[in-house]
Amino acid sequence: MDGPTDGARGAAVTAEDFGLKGPRGWAFRGIGFRAEPGSLIALEGPSGSGRTCLLLALTGRMRATEGSASVGRFRLPKQLAAVRGISGLGPVPGVNDLDPALTVAEHLHERALLERRFGGSLRGLLRPRAERRNETRLRVDAALAAAGLDLESLPKGRRTAVRDLERLEVLRLSVALALIGRPRVLGVDDTDLKLSDAERAAAWGMLTSLTDQGTTVVAVCSEAPDGAVVVRTGARPDEARRGSSEDPGDARPDDDRPGDDRPDDDKETADALAEARRA
Repeated sequence: MDGPTDGARGAAVTAEDFGLKGPRGWAFRGIGFRAEPGSLIALEGPSGSGRTCLLLALTGRMRATEGSASVGRFRLPKQLAAVRGISGLGPVPGVNDLDPALTVAEHLHERALLERRFGGSLRGLLRPRAERRNETRLRVDAALAAAGLDLESLPKGRRTAVRDLERLEVLRLSVALALIGRPRVLGVDDTDLKLSDAERAAAWGMLTSLTDQGTTVVAVCSEAPDGAVVVRTGARPDEARRGSSEDPGDARPDDDRPGDDRPDDDKETADALAEARRA
């Protein structure tokens, strides 16, 4: 079976002096890196250091206020809509939360309908209904397989409510929903949050397998795995690195701003997520 990303090669992602300033100060600033198509890009840093804002900016959901970035052939911040068109979001709390009352099947069905209605071509909409349904089923099955979510292993199978899923299962479901759209770039927030060592390894294994298929993955984390293109937020210049080698050019803080100009964790995140939902 072809994977959900077949035919859509991952996009290269670069940034130069990339920054975003909100009402309460800089969410992130001085970000610079280069990642090839099919890379695993780890946005590493402590909570409140602008990781989520950077993730949303790189996937076209937030408009940066300084510097530039590119995703494939599109430039940021000018071509936000185009970047959104080739990127997908896995779990991002406050932006695309799953409904805990809905079942896994209901989430998959809803996402497939949205993709069929808004993600396909006019020619695709004019094809016979049976053909469209079969393609949708194959696409959903491929997305589930790529995300490593076995519906039969869930407590009530497809009828399992999201509230009854384990943290890793929620992550897999969110990723599968994004993969239905066959994105060239996949963004995932809080990748290693509240996971055991074994679960963390499984999560990174899943995301690495997606990069092996060609998808570029941008993942927020507290500790990056080996082999990733690491972009540190809230780090000093000598702490930034690319992959496993030190590279002072990957991330630079605003040395001129006073310490109290750093955004308040909760308030700045709320501002950022509100803007992302509007996008």
